[in-house]
Amino acid sequence: MCNVGNLLLAIGLFLNHKELVRASAIWTVPGLAVWFWYVWLPGGFTSALAHVGGIIVGLFVLSYVRMDRIAWVYAFAWYLFMQLVSRLITSPEINANVAHHMQTGWETVFGSYWKFWLVMSALVAAVLWLIGLVLSWIWPARSIANLQVKEAT
Repeated sequence: MCNVGNLLLAIGLFLNHKELVRASAIWTVPGLAVWFWYVWLPGGFTSALAHVGGIIVGLFVLSYVRMDRIAWVYAFAWYLFMQLVSRLITSPEINANVAHHMQTGWETVFGSYWKFWLVMSALVAAVLWLIGLVLSWIWPARSIANLQVKEAT
């Protein structure tokens, strides 16, 4: 998610596509948190530039692009797409994006991978919605009325 998310951010910037920029910028927040928990805390430093740099660029660009209230839907669609791609083209041993089996330690909580996946997907949707909401409070999308007033002055 994170490495391809940075690519999505770059494509959004080059194409001036606000929805791509917003979706990828939203994903930099949980991406940094997951990286911090699973890589940095255990003593790793790999992919620090992708995660720290990604969130810096993403949030900087959001200050210009602004955040609308439905951007989380695009971010969730991206998650579903990446889950499918990861399941189809990556090895189950790698378990990229937890697309093949449960994260170690969750076997006692969930009886099957699909129950785990449904709960995690619902949790992902809720987290993306919350991140999108907070970012839209910080950098709200400009309304058409505001843009027309600014152009008139």
